[in-house]
Formats: sequence, structure tokens, C-alpha cells
Amino acid sequence: MDSGGSAVYTLISMHFHCFSGFVNSWISFCAGVVRDLDLRTSSDREDKKDRSEMSVVGFDLGNESCIVGVARQRGIDVVLNEESKRETPAIVCFGDKQRFIGTAGAANSTMNPKNSISQIKRLLGRKFADPELQNDIKAFPFRVSEGPDGFPLVHVRYLGEERSFTPTQLLAMVLSNLKAIAEGNLNSAVIDCCIGIPVYFTDLQRRAVIDAATIAGLRPLRLFHETTATALAYGIYKTDLPENDQLNVAFVDVGNASMQVSIVGYKKGQLKMLSHAYDRSLGGRDFDEALFKHFAAKFKEEYKIDVYQNARACIRLRVACEKLKKMLSANPEAPMNIECLMDEKDVRGFIKRDEFEQISAPVLERVKGPLEKALSEAGLTTESLHFVEVVGSGSRVPAVMKIITEFFGKEPRRTMNASECVARGCALQCAILSPTFKVREFQVNEGFPFSVALSWKPDAQNNESQQTVVFPKGNPMPSIKALTFYRSSTFAVDVLNVDTDDLQITHKISTYTIGPFQSSKGEKAKLKVKVRLNIHGIVSLESATMLEEEEVEVPVSSTSEVPKDATRMETDDAPQDPASSAGDHTQEPKGAADPAEGAAENGAQDSEEKTVPMDTDTKVEPSKKKVKKTNVPVAEMVYGAMGTVELEKAVEKEYEMALQDRVMEETKDKKNSVEAYVYDMRNKIHEKYNDFVMLEDIEGLMAKLQEVEDWLYEDGEDETKGVYVAKLEELKKLGGPIEMRYKEWTERGPALEQLVYCIRSFREAALSADQKFDHIDISEKQKVVNECSAAETWLMEKKQQQDALPKHANPVLLVSDIKKKAEALDRFCKPIMTKPRPAPKPQTPPPAETPSPEAHTPEQQSNGADESAEPASDGAQDEHAAEQMDTDKDDPSQV
Repeated sequence: MDSGGSAVYTLISMHFHCFSGFVNSWISFCAGVVRDLDLRTSSDREDKKDRSEMSVVGFDLGNESCIVGVARQRGIDVVLNEESKRETPAIVCFGDKQRFIGTAGAANSTMNPKNSISQIKRLLGRKFADPELQNDIKAFPFRVSEGPDGFPLVHVRYLGEERSFTPTQLLAMVLSNLKAIAEGNLNSAVIDCCIGIPVYFTDLQRRAVIDAATIAGLRPLRLFHETTATALAYGIYKTDLPENDQLNVAFVDVGNASMQVSIVGYKKGQLKMLSHAYDRSLGGRDFDEALFKHFAAKFKEEYKIDVYQNARACIRLRVACEKLKKMLSANPEAPMNIECLMDEKDVRGFIKRDEFEQISAPVLERVKGPLEKALSEAGLTTESLHFVEVVGSGSRVPAVMKIITEFFGKEPRRTMNASECVARGCALQCAILSPTFKVREFQVNEGFPFSVALSWKPDAQNNESQQTVVFPKGNPMPSIKALTFYRSSTFAVDVLNVDTDDLQITHKISTYTIGPFQSSKGEKAKLKVKVRLNIHGIVSLESATMLEEEEVEVPVSSTSEVPKDATRMETDDAPQDPASSAGDHTQEPKGAADPAEGAAENGAQDSEEKTVPMDTDTKVEPSKKKVKKTNVPVAEMVYGAMGTVELEKAVEKEYEMALQDRVMEETKDKKNSVEAYVYDMRNKIHEKYNDFVMLEDIEGLMAKLQEVEDWLYEDGEDETKGVYVAKLEELKKLGGPIEMRYKEWTERGPALEQLVYCIRSFREAALSADQKFDHIDISEKQKVVNECSAAETWLMEKKQQQDALPKHANPVLLVSDIKKKAEALDRFCKPIMTKPRPAPKPQTPPPAETPSPEAHTPEQQSNGADESAEPASDGAQDEHAAEQMDTDKDDPSQV
């Protein structure tokens, strides 16, 4: 989804128009989080992990603006940028000293249009000769030319010289800004992420996004289709999904520059993408362009001004047209007023909604196409669709909603946040893929939107190429396919896009050269080639292996038993097929890879050994056929992609530019500090600080402040960080003593009260007759009294000296000295006065006389016997009680 367009409406009616949908979306989201989503950090397992691994972030890269979603405990949040906004413009503005990206770039774009780059997604991974790109370039205020490889280069003036950048480098700058926003909100490093991309992105465009993320210091866990992200954000919160029947939902995403439609089937705990359809050049900006052309022609006729001749006037008119479009979404008519648009002329305009729909008719006619294609490829009818969900900034146009309603025969719903659903879905997918978070089980069955085939020449003499489709449209992602070739020398395999009616998709993706290799038997070698469709939707030839059978003589004993160790060794030697990894779908294509072979092998793993039957009763030397596997080199060439060396240079260049930006930001901060000190000191010198400085010093300080202020706006307008630091220190040498005297005067009173309280408390405790201090020696108490008296004497002397001084004199009784005296008194007196009372000594009872046994009467002897037998009796009772618990029966012999 292109999450372009501002979400802020200028009219109150517009607020009301979107308020109900927003509230419903928010209530649904919160309720789903509380009831269903089990999204919590696995703190017990992750305590020892680095904090950078804790980041779970989703990026929605819109054509006009971007949104960052992060996973936190119990839910997904959209983080705010430095201006506390949820959407960040996808703009990079180049200045004479530094770059301005995001909100800063948008603020500078009007004043510096030729060096402000926007709509970067439209440039990414496309040939310069692409008709759509050529149509877009006409509206760009910046200069775009064809590079040596046939792809576009953007030219700007940066650091006082002409520079050129590729769209991949520009996208990396945007991602770096989004990464900084996420890190600022999470207070930790951000590396792992999930990035939303349009479903129509080609293999080259997907590789370009991966390269841009690498340059920005990110590691994408997945490039997630925007339609799938929306479907995930919708379905994971649903608790009423059917277990057997399928819930069919259509998602219509009309963004800033493109329209995407997907049909999704839901069952309990899973979703399946049934179809994709799109129009890559139908979005909100096309309605803006229709208004722009209408008013440009109108102003040329009425005011005799041609906005096409002025880049700044074009930008201002486009902004006004975007606001006008939003006003027409809630009102039947809307005015336009722009002051000093061009040649110091104020312009006014007016348009009704009917007229707006009339001039936008060519755009509206194309809305139905993707709807029909998506429904047809899904094999469904409008009656079998249960719900229609509409998202995207361009979907707010009433005429678009009317067409969607008429086509599906049901009212579209807006239960999701139209601008944030992709970012939330990407953050959810990142949480699912990350070990840091535990997420409710929900399976995403994604389908590949294109058909990809392999093409090769049977031999050097035959120039006719053969091809087979390895990944048909709708193939699960990720997936691995294996093909078998018989070749005698190095050969090439092309990866192609086939069976597509989209003329903008490049036919040839890449070429892989397999070899050199040499068969030991001198005949054609058997090679097994594995092709991977990875989780990002990128196709690559993963590996090539030469398989050779060779006979091995193995001595066998007369017994028929095979040693267990030998069997285990053979099993362990068998290499693990990478296709067996979790999440990959491995199979062989149905088509033949080589006529000599007849048909491609099935997806089963080759057996490692073929044993010749033998008679185990006789001692023979049988032969075994063992398959020898040899890895064959594979060289990759992707058409239009960045090479490794080029990527490393781009990383270094981005680091240098980021360092320059940081230095300039620090320099501006220091300059602002000097300016703030000048104004702050000037305001306070006649108010708060007036009593703490002499009159002649005031005149000298004011003169110095005026001198620095003049310098800031003249010679010091453009200086280095060190110069500003030195200038601030120079000012603080004059103003610092004044600030110190004022600070000492304000803090001296509380510090004195604290010391006096400390002296009084310890003295009263030492002289107290309370029994809780009786155990302390009198000499120790006297030491406390003496120490308190000494502190009091010191305080009185210092206070008398300080009271005799004027406020503008440097103090002799410092707050730091008072605090040190209080701390020293506390350290000396507290251990003495809090000394614990010693424990009382135990008294030893006098020894009792032991009477002779003869002196006891029979009754005493009987009592004594009973007493002496009492412990044993208790033990007998316990034992009997235990027996009762075991048997649940009473002993009849007990009375």
C-alpha cells in the first residue's frame, strides 16, 4: 500500500467524516489485542540476549509517506516521529551542508524543490526507458537521467557540488531515518525488521529493497506484500473464524500511487491468499494530477501565469490540490485560495464535486479492472464474498467507493485504520518470525504473484532454447524445486518471467553459469540443480551438484548381520537436503529438464547407496555402487542489481553522509546554545541577577552579549562546532560567577536548615535521659556533644562572615561546604548513637538434689514411670496414626 497523503483534514466536517471509521477501527483493535493476541516477550528465555535482538519492527514504505509499527507487550504500536506525527514523509532533501530526511525534508522541499527527492518507489528497479517512469519524470521537480546501465540516476546539488544517486541509495536514506525513529522510541538498536512492498514488485525491485535495507544497517526477516500484511492485521484478531467453511474477504487498497486488490480466504488460525490484482499507476495522486492540470490551465487563462515554468509554484499548487481533493470528499463543493503563487499574484478557484468527478473520469474508469481480475483469478463470485474491506488514502474519494460498492453489490467496510494497517501487519509478521516474541498461532499461506521459468540450450550446437516453468503463479512462498541435467561441459541457465500480461515486467531476470566440471567416466555428467524461491519472493539458483556412481569393494563376513556402527556411519554421511528446512516446499517440476533424460526426476532424495544382492552364507567380495556428490561452481549475474563491491561502496558512502549530518546537527545545537545563552543572560541580568552583579560589570557584560549576537548573524553565521564551543565558554567566564552567586544564595538557606537540624538532633540524643541510650558510654556521648559544638561554632563564624558581604561579592559560605560538614557530622555521630544494645547474658539455674530411688513412694514411682514413658507413648501414637491412614481401619485391641 502506498500510505501517502496527509491524514489531517482542514475542515471540521472532514474530521467527522473519518471519525466513526477511526473509532470503530481502534475499538476493534484494542478488543482483539485484549482477547486474542498473545503477544508477549519471552523474558525467561531472552534475558541473556542482546537488546538489539529485542526489536520487532515493521516498516510501511509508502510512495508519499511511511509508517513505523513496533511490537510491544500485548500489542502493536505505531510510533511517532520527531514532530509527534504518525506518518513520516518519504522525502530526502539535499542542502549545502547536510541532508534533510523525513519531516525535515518536507519542511525544506518548498524552498529547495530541485534538490528534494520524493516518490522514490516509482524510480526503484525500473529502466529509464520505462513509459510509466517517463510519464512520472515529467512531474518531478528534480533532474533524472539515464545511467550507464540503463537505469535512472537522480542529480542533486549536495555539499556545494553536483552529485548523483541511485534510487536504491535514496531508499536507504529513507530507511535510515525510519530506523532512527524506531530506535528513538524503543531506546535500543533496531536491526531485524519486516518491510512492506507492493505485490507487483519485480524480482529486481525486491533485490533493490534488500540492498537498501543493507545500506541502512537493517536485516529484513521478510519482504511482506502489503495486501498480505493488511490481511494478517485483519485476521489475527478474529475469534469467530470458521473451522471448516472458508470466510472470503476482498481487500481493496487504493494508495497514493497504485491500487491493489486481493481476495483472501480465512479459516480458524490461518489465511490463504486466493488472488492478487493491481494497477501500478492508479492512486490518490492521479486525482491530484487531474485537479492540478485543471487549475493550471484555468490560472493560465485568468491570471496569465504558467505554473509549469516555476518549480516552486508547481509544488504549492499540487499541495493545494491535495487539500482540495480531501475537502471534496466531505463537501459537495470547495474553494481554493493561494497567495503569491507566481509573479506576486494571488489566485482563487472553485470546483464542485460533480466537476471533479468529470475531470477524473479517465482515472475512475480504470478502478473496475483490478476488481474484475482479482475476482476472476480467485474463482469466486460477488455472492460468495462475505466482506469487502477498503484501505488506503486514495479510497476516501466518494466516486471510488461508489464504483467498489456497485461492483461487489455490498457496502465496503472500514473496520481497519486505512493508513496504518500495513505497518501493523508487518510488525505482526516480524513478531511471528522473531524468537523474541510469542505470538498466537496464525498461519499465512502466501502465493507468488508471477510465473517464473528456467531456460537453457540443450547443447552448444543447438541454439533453440528450452524452458520449463518451475514456479507457476500462486506457488507457495518459500519453495525449492530440483531439476536434473546431463551435460559434458559448462552451461548457462536463464531465469525468466513468463505468462504475464504486464508489459512493465522485465522478461529476463538473471543468468547462472554452471561449471566447470568434469565427469570421471568421460561421458555426460548428471547434475542436480536446486532453484529456490525465498521468503522475499526472489528466485535464485541455489546449488548444483554432480552425481556419479562408483563401485566400491566391501569385504563381507559369513554372517548376515551388518555392524550397527557401519550402518550409522552411512546414514550420518548422507548430507541433509536443504529443502528439508522448515517452511520450504520441495518438489520437482513436471516438465523434462533434458531430452536425454526423458523426464525430470521426482522430488525424492537420491538414495546414497545401491547394494548388489549377495549370498551371506559364503564369503565373497561383493561390490557396492555408491553415489559420489561433487559441488559444482555456480556464477550469478542479476540484470540491473548491485554487485558486492558496489554495495560495499554504497554502505561506506551512506556512513560518510550520516556522519556529516550528525556533525552538522551538533554544530547547530552548539550555535543554538550560544544564541540561547545570549538572550537568557540579557533577560535575567536586570531581573534575577541584578543584585548579584556590580553596575560596571553589567555594562561590560551587556556589551559583550551584544557583540556576540552581532557576530552570530554576521561572521558567525556559518562556523564550525569548535568555534561555537569556544564562544560559549568565553561568555560563561563573564556570566558564570554571576550565575554561581545567585545559585549559592538560593540554595544556601535549605542547606543551613539541614545542618542545623542535624546538629540539634544528635546533641539532643546525646544529652537525653531516654533509656534507649543508657547502654552508650558517657564518654562516647560527650564526643558527640563536642562534635556538634564544633560544627555549630564553624557554622556561626562562616555565617557571620557571609552576612557581612554584599550579594554581588563571591560567597565565603558555600553550599558544598555546608553539605560536606553535615555529611561529616553524620558519619561521626550516627554510628555512636545508633549502637545496638548488647544482648543479656543467660542465667545458669542452681543444680537440683537427686533423691534416691528408695525415697519414692509407689505412687511417685508410678507417676515417674508414666512421665518417662510419655515420649515413647507419643511415638507409638504417631505410628498408630500412620497405620490408620494406610489401612483406614482401627485396631480393635486399642482401648
